[in-house]
Amino acid sequence: MKQPNPLQAAIFAILFLIGIWIAYALYSMTGQGLFLGIALAMLVVALIVAAAIQLANQWEKAVVLRLGKYKGLYGPGVFVITPLAETVAYWIDTRIITTSFTAEKTLTKDTVPVDVEAVLFWKVVDPQRAALEVEDYKTAVSWAAQTALREVIGRSNLAEMLEGREKLDLELQKIIEGRAEHWGIHVSSVEIRDVLIPNELQDAMSMQAQAERERQARVILGDSERQVAEKFEEAARTYQNNPTALHLRAMNMLYEGLKEKASLVIVPASVLDTMTLGDTSGMIALSRQLQDQAMVKGQNRKTTQLDEKDNKEKKEPVDSA
Repeated sequence: MKQPNPLQAAIFAILFLIGIWIAYALYSMTGQGLFLGIALAMLVVALIVAAAIQLANQWEKAVVLRLGKYKGLYGPGVFVITPLAETVAYWIDTRIITTSFTAEKTLTKDTVPVDVEAVLFWKVVDPQRAALEVEDYKTAVSWAAQTALREVIGRSNLAEMLEGREKLDLELQKIIEGRAEHWGIHVSSVEIRDVLIPNELQDAMSMQAQAERERQARVILGDSERQVAEKFEEAARTYQNNPTALHLRAMNMLYEGLKEKASLVIVPASVLDTMTLGDTSGMIALSRQLQDQAMVKGQNRKTTQLDEKDNKEKKEPVDSA
């Protein structure tokens, strides 16, 4: 809607006050009848002059019609029209205009209902065609954008809408531009703001994404184990022809285990033989020594118990006597 023109109001007030002052100055000579006539005449003149002077802002174009026919475009700035014979039919805003539009419960190509919100950036490049070729160019652009959005959704899958928004934006811009260029309108860009899908489908997609992540994790874990096995195989081939290196490696493993845990490490004899640790004579001797010591302690303990028992039996008869 066009804002009130302060210039028209100022010109009307000035002319009407001048008329009142002139009529009042002639009142004493002409009488009341002429005073009213002059005042009424100045009121009409002020209205006509004020209506003739128009003011357009920097971003506006005025479409002027003379007796119903197109005369031309005026503005920006001050311009004059002929009252009654000429009228300003439209004030066209030539700035970039944003229009938001939606498509609710629209089925995609794979029959998924979605709600899509988008924003259209456009401007009038030919005010004459925008005023004469279409009744209401703003409403026409809005409806054209909405129908184009529904058309694009119907031709696209849900995955394409979620992943390839830039492609959909360009496609929408092309369709809307083809429809609106006949009205003197240029579409700068179209941007899809949001794509809303049903909650049930969101849960299913979340489960699908979780399963896909788990599958990838297992694949990565299996590949890692394969790589580790290959490295062990390479190491085995290296130790196969170098018993000394295998022996040193085995000793280092035992040393590291004892150093970190500070506890006894039980290793099967077959593993020790595989590591070329020999007969582990030291460990076997130590084990036998410990066993012998345990046996000696057990025998000494039994002997001591028997001696104590004999002494006790000998003392009992003496006491009874």
